[in-house]
Amino acid sequence: MNKADRALELFSNNFNCSQAVLTAFAPDFGLDEKLALMLGTSFGGGARNGELCGAVSGALMVLGLKYGHFDAADSEQKSRAYAIAAEYTKRFKEANGSVVCRDLLGYDLTKPDDMACIKEKGLFGDVCPKAIKSAVEILENVLAEYN
Repeated sequence: MNKADRALELFSNNFNCSQAVLTAFAPDFGLDEKLALMLGTSFGGGARNGELCGAVSGALMVLGLKYGHFDAADSEQKSRAYAIAAEYTKRFKEANGSVVCRDLLGYDLTKPDDMACIKEKGLFGDVCPKAIKSAVEILENVLAEYN
């Protein structure tokens, strides 16, 4: 099963966008799937505030696992990690129009009336899988390019 399919399977099993993307890549980095699911929990729905798309958050956590800054004295490592993250978010925005959850959904999930519209229109079942698939595909390209 490819990463996009795995992420979509996780999403269809009651996990959020962030959990789905992070967990699809977790085994590649020695991260236990249960721990990945736990880490990703609070980032779904734009950190529950409609902000940064959870799929993007999950992808950024994966980039942190691969390129993250961990040596306080290594400013080059930090700069490279930031540049790769910026490139990733740029590509996601170009492909999807935004990296903001409420923009992608067209509604603000923090507002009860908007949440009702999201559910009524099935946007979590339509918009979110597209964002997850895009997030994973862009992530795979970035990981391959910045090896």
